[in-house]
Amino acid sequence: MLRFTVGKNDAGMRMDKLLIKLMPTLPKSLMYKYIRQKDIKVNRKRTDISYKPVEGDIIEAYVPDEFAKKVEPKYDFLSAPDKLDIVYEDENILLVDKKQGLLVHPDKNEYRDTLIGRICHYLYKKGEYDPSKENSFVPALANRIDRNTGGIVIAAKNAAALKILCDKIKDRELDKRYLAVVHGILNKKADLLEGYLFKDEEKNRVFLDKNKTDKNKTIKTKYRVLKEKDNLSLVEVELITGRTHQIRAHFASIGHPLLGDGKYGKLKEDKKLGFNKQALYSYRLTFKFTTDAGILNYLNGKTFEVEKVWFAQQLF
Repeated sequence: MLRFTVGKNDAGMRMDKLLIKLMPTLPKSLMYKYIRQKDIKVNRKRTDISYKPVEGDIIEAYVPDEFAKKVEPKYDFLSAPDKLDIVYEDENILLVDKKQGLLVHPDKNEYRDTLIGRICHYLYKKGEYDPSKENSFVPALANRIDRNTGGIVIAAKNAAALKILCDKIKDRELDKRYLAVVHGILNKKADLLEGYLFKDEEKNRVFLDKNKTDKNKTIKTKYRVLKEKDNLSLVEVELITGRTHQIRAHFASIGHPLLGDGKYGKLKEDKKLGFNKQALYSYRLTFKFTTDAGILNYLNGKTFEVEKVWFAQQLF
């Protein structure tokens, strides 16, 4: 028999999803069967796959030993560095300045050294995250940015904070601003760009259309020019919509590609100037809650900023 006590980071998760994390080798078909037969109980009573356990619940699973064996822990995140550029940290969240070139999550080419791996290692070393004491929760990112874009990424230290952050991002109660350097001098010093974006998954590239179709999505990009020098413009950008490569493709479509952009810009020319990575940074974050944010209410109205953005300092 396996016996689990539901922790605060497990509370609210559907029973079937929690059991999969607790007993990863148990087939789903058997899990449903054991629940029906009352071989899996909560607080010694019959349960259901849709039940959402609360903190302190006792889950007992009378299952064969082969499924009850605990897998020997192996923490891959310990292979990642534990050094982070921290913008802000408290008991619930972590704001990290991700440098360009670092993946936020593993992909087919890079598994170990990612931002989430570094965050887990950092919190493990601080004693704030111990996988052996968690049934299901792992520190997680509430937002992500491309590998070659730098800037603020939000990490949640507990399940309650993660849910709130994801809801607030979905409801647009967080204001994120980007800095970018684009080629040329823009005629309009502030504008709202609109268009229709189609993503080619095979090429990992997006294309902009002037007309709406059933295959493209509406995009809106707001900007204002901050500085101009040597036929380059430093702009602050606000994403009204958030699509793949939106900022890069939108500025390229109006004849002002980002400096150092290898996919939509003039990288061959930019390299001669010493710029081989795109000048794009998620540099400012403001919490603008319009509804209750629970344990994160204290963040409402606060702004956090990366003070030194390399290309802004270097060029302007």
